[in-house]
Formats: sequence, C-alpha cells, structure tokens
Amino acid sequence: MSDSTGTLPGTAALTQVGRLATLSWEVLRAIFKRPFQAREWIQQCWFFASVTILPTALVAIPFGAVIALQLGSLTAQIGAQSFTGAASALAIVQQASPLITALLVAGAGGSAVCADIGARKIREEIDAMEVLGVNPIQRLIVPRVLAAMVVSVLLNGLVSVVGVLGGYFFNVVLQGGTPGAYLASFNALAQVPDLWISEIKALLYGFVAGVVAAFRGLNPPPGPKGVGDAVNQAVVVTFLLLFLINVVLTAIYLRIVPPKAM
Repeated sequence: MSDSTGTLPGTAALTQVGRLATLSWEVLRAIFKRPFQAREWIQQCWFFASVTILPTALVAIPFGAVIALQLGSLTAQIGAQSFTGAASALAIVQQASPLITALLVAGAGGSAVCADIGARKIREEIDAMEVLGVNPIQRLIVPRVLAAMVVSVLLNGLVSVVGVLGGYFFNVVLQGGTPGAYLASFNALAQVPDLWISEIKALLYGFVAGVVAAFRGLNPPPGPKGVGDAVNQAVVVTFLLLFLINVVLTAIYLRIVPPKAM
C-alpha cells in the first residue's frame, strides 16, 4: 500500500535513512573545510551550555541516588555490600552519564537547533544562501553539530562527577554504607577505559543529536505546523538512535576491554 505520493512506506523510510546518512557525511567533510565559522561555533557552544548545564546537574543527582539506593539494597540482600561503590559508580560513568547528557542536549539544544533551521528553511533563507554560493551546511550546521559534541563531552564529565558524589552521599548517609568500602571497591574495579568509553559515547551522541536536529530542520513537513512537527520528530528519532547506539557501543566495549582483576 502506497502513500499519497505513490511511494511505498518502506521505500520512504529507507530514503530518509539514506538522506540522513548523506547529511552526516557532508557534515564530516565540511568540518575540515575553510573558512571555519569560529564565532558561530562559540555562540552555539554558549547556547547549548546555557540551556543544559543546570537541568543536567539537577537530573544527575537523583539519577545517581536511585542507582546507589537500588544497588545498595540489592548488594545488601546478597551480602556484597563492599561492591556497592564500584557497581553504582561504573553504572553512572559508563551508562547513565552519557545518556543523561545526550537526552538533555537533544531535548533542549537539539530542539532549538531544529526550530532555528526549520524557520530559516520555510523563510527560504537556506535557498537564498545556496543561490549566493554559501554552503548552508558549512555555515550553519557544522558549528551547531560541533557545539553539541563539545558540550556533550563537557557535560558528561559534570554528570559523572555529580552522579558519583550523589551516589556516595545516599549510600553512605541513607543506607549506612562505609565510606572506605565504597571508595575502595570503586578503585579496585574501575579503570581508565571506563571513562574513555563514556566520553566517546557522549561525543558520538552529540554528533547524532546535532545531525538529526539539522536534518529535520532542513526537511520540515509542509504546512504551518511543519516546524513544530519537525522538532518533535527530531527529538523522538534522536532518542531511538541514542539507545540503539548505546547497545552497540556497550557490546563492543565489553568484547574489547577485559574487566579489571580484583
């Protein structure tokens, strides 16, 4: 069964995937071209940071607390309280921190980018730039994607620190855990590649969030509701891609990096 344009739904979906992949490749190529829009990039970095720092920190505290409380209760049941620190800290650093960062960057910053690009598109500013010989990808999209990547990496470090400190506080204060055991178990099982994979995830998540937001902004649905629908689609698609990428990266990491011996 085809849609109103005569295109099969499966074919339309594959076409969208191909166009998104093409835009991703064009963004990667344009990153190394000159002139680089340094002023626009700095402005976008400040914008992303201003709309995400406070919500990210506020979300990281209860998230770390929930992980610490749940794992503390579970380890108490099986008599492994000494591993609470390592389990909660590794869960926060490897999984929770990049995802929290990416979701907020995509939800707050990415939606704004999509709305901005979409508004420029319906006002035909993008077409005017192309007529004037200005590459809109290099001029508008590359600074926003790079800003999303840089801010994602920095926010990931912030979430990791806040989440681990929150988990430590709730485990030691509310559950009566031992500070020394919490820190000792974390030091015994954590390793540097755990931090690296977290930052790599955040970097890739920021790239995906920026590219998807720009793609939906460049291709808004027709009609007066087009930009609003594009923003909603960008957030939903980004969330789905982030969870899929997280599964793939985690599986690869666990295959490549051996666990640290006690």
